[in-house]
Amino acid sequence: MKFAVTSQDFLTITGHAGKTTRFLLFEAEPGCEPVEAGRLDLSDEQTIHSFSGGKHPLDEVKVLIAASAGQCFVDRMRARGVITVTARGIEPRAAVAAYVAGLLHPMQEAEACDCHE
Repeated sequence: MKFAVTSQDFLTITGHAGKTTRFLLFEAEPGCEPVEAGRLDLSDEQTIHSFSGGKHPLDEVKVLIAASAGQCFVDRMRARGVITVTARGIEPRAAVAAYVAGLLHPMQEAEACDCHE
């Protein structure tokens, strides 16, 4: 399964998912340690907040993990077939492992913050 983790510094999970330009990419399956599969560096026009449509590089992932995400972001990603999960205070690889182990769950409408995506 493919994952994207918001990470402006490529070290920690960062917030404001809709405006994030940098992502760590992982491959992970149950029973296996997540493997970093690359890094994604988007232009400002490619952020989900600014993107106007068409195919997007994040369409390739199944799960996106961020420190925070607004409801519009969650809805836009859901429409693209991508599950949004929030995680704070945990390193990116550990967050992916926690999701695969069933310890982190997709965001529901009531959980999404009203912050700016």
